[in-house]
Amino acid sequence: MRKVYNFSAGPAMVAEEVLQQAQAEMLDWQGTGMSIMEVSHRGSEFKQIVEQTEADLRELMNIPNNYQVLFLAGGATTQFAMVPLNLLGTQKKADYIDTGIWSQKAIAEAKRYGDVRVAAQLDESGKLLRIPSQSVWSLRDDAAYVHYTPNETIGGVEFHWIPQTGHVPLVADMSSTILSRPIDVSAFGIIYAGAQKNIGQAGITLVIIRDDLIQESLPGTPTLYKYQVQAENKSFYNTPPTYSWYIAGLTFAWIKRLGGLEALSQRNQRKAQKLYDAIDNSDGFYTNPVDPECRSWMNVPFNLKTDDLTALFLEDAKKAGLTNLKGHKLAGGVRASIYNAMPEEGVDALVEFMREFARKS
Repeated sequence: MRKVYNFSAGPAMVAEEVLQQAQAEMLDWQGTGMSIMEVSHRGSEFKQIVEQTEADLRELMNIPNNYQVLFLAGGATTQFAMVPLNLLGTQKKADYIDTGIWSQKAIAEAKRYGDVRVAAQLDESGKLLRIPSQSVWSLRDDAAYVHYTPNETIGGVEFHWIPQTGHVPLVADMSSTILSRPIDVSAFGIIYAGAQKNIGQAGITLVIIRDDLIQESLPGTPTLYKYQVQAENKSFYNTPPTYSWYIAGLTFAWIKRLGGLEALSQRNQRKAQKLYDAIDNSDGFYTNPVDPECRSWMNVPFNLKTDDLTALFLEDAKKAGLTNLKGHKLAGGVRASIYNAMPEEGVDALVEFMREFARKS
């Protein structure tokens, strides 16, 4: 049993079962006498991991056969460039939805390669942050794709619905929400996600891409940034981040043992609801800046009545074994990230601490 509950936004905590298995296999993977980080990425041993990892992910997410699954390096931030380089094509137009910092980083990168329109922005006009209804979005019929970030880790804003973009492919940065619940993969052209929140160890990036979108990239695109090259080489054009791939595989197997995405969805929703209830029922001692209709299940930011109380809260929480609760430097306050690996007991411990802290303050 761990000594602390780690509420870090990422790299985030990894399931204890996964860490224990990795520990047990560290020096000798399945009788080979080698650590998995030492074996050849082109050898039969690692091939077993590759095939099982993809099979488990396809089962968990019900990924259709006309989608490729790529395991790449570079983090999700690399996809901010890879998406426009590979999808803009002759149209050279793309629409983006701006709901926070990570959306804005993707927009800034895409603007280097084509005509990027911000089709909608987070509504900050009222007391609470709110995602605008799609009815007021300004989408173009001739855009090469529409990009959005389903969950913003810093602001704690999340879509609980999938945008409808018709014939225009929908691209989603799911780094902080992937595998937290069932989704309809067929509604998307591309889904990409960094590993360090719900997939496991930082270092590998998951890309799920529909076959028809694997096409010629823009002139001058670096070889490793071409989806076509990565797909043709099954993510093995160069040496991939093998140990991160292995941890991802252990994580997918762990999720299956828990009962899959439906079971995780129920658990994640309960965790988030407990924490929001503690905030909302605190008589204003704690406040959350997001409209209830678009509150994140994964990242829960909140503020205390004064900055002095915030500093003391963070100090006392750490002493109580509740770590990495400090809000992002751009937002301040407190932020609890409660990804898949955070057990419900961790949220219960945080809620109890919050109630006791408010009582004695």
